[in-house]
Amino acid sequence: MTVPAAGLAEAVRDAAALLAAAGVPSPRVDAELLAEHLLGVGLGRLRALMLGDAPVPEGYAELVAERARRIPLQHITGVAHFRYLELAVGPGVFIPRPETESVVQLVIDRLQGMAHPKVVDLGTGSGAIAGSIAHEVPGAEVHAVEFSEFAHAWAAKNLLPLGVALVRGDLRDALPDHNGSFDVVVSNPPYIPAEAIPNEPEVALHDPPEALYGGGADGMELPTAAAATAARLLVPGGFFVMEHAEVQAGWIATMLKRTGHWTDVTTHRDLNCKDRATSAVLAAPAP
Repeated sequence: MTVPAAGLAEAVRDAAALLAAAGVPSPRVDAELLAEHLLGVGLGRLRALMLGDAPVPEGYAELVAERARRIPLQHITGVAHFRYLELAVGPGVFIPRPETESVVQLVIDRLQGMAHPKVVDLGTGSGAIAGSIAHEVPGAEVHAVEFSEFAHAWAAKNLLPLGVALVRGDLRDALPDHNGSFDVVVSNPPYIPAEAIPNEPEVALHDPPEALYGGGADGMELPTAAAATAARLLVPGGFFVMEHAEVQAGWIATMLKRTGHWTDVTTHRDLNCKDRATSAVLAAPAP
């Protein structure tokens, strides 16, 4: 399965057709991004080159063939773009999704006007959330927790240059020395039910299972644990926000209300108008 030798424009067009036939969701964009990756130019420059008789970069057919086998684009290029960051990613770490960018925005909006807020990201994966907060809120003290050895290695590469305090640990008992000290706790924990195998090969075959499945038949074991840890780590009045699947919004809101720890429980939609995250404020202890 190769792309015939041709000029750049024809090669990209043929690659897009090949990727479309393989079921890749965004074949034209991926065909262009693979060429852009090899040439080391921006998409604007790439499209300008395609108007002329620029040659096909060496190795392009091989990369297209890999993508046609549904290997994630980010694993091929080694890069995932998230908000203003370029993150190093690869096998063993969950690839950050565009919808998670709206979760970061909820945190940043909450931090407006706070001089030196303290924030922790539970289950950081590649470090997308924690890194974005550190990058966009320079005065923040940002911590991140990751259990997986492989994901922790990727997160270290991405977060240490941004000044994030990264620890390897379980979100269920993380950071006991910091109890009651965080202004914001944010988490995108694993939440897929045990029997719900993702449809996309890129997810089912290449995202690490420990980053997908939330534990228990309903997938709610780790999200419930993240909420309990948030209640332990936050100052009274602190803000908790957690990403989840659209169908889990009602369950999570009810779970938070029933604990008695939370006020202002709110469901938030992403740019696709799907219920993507739930936030809550830690209630002050009873007198």
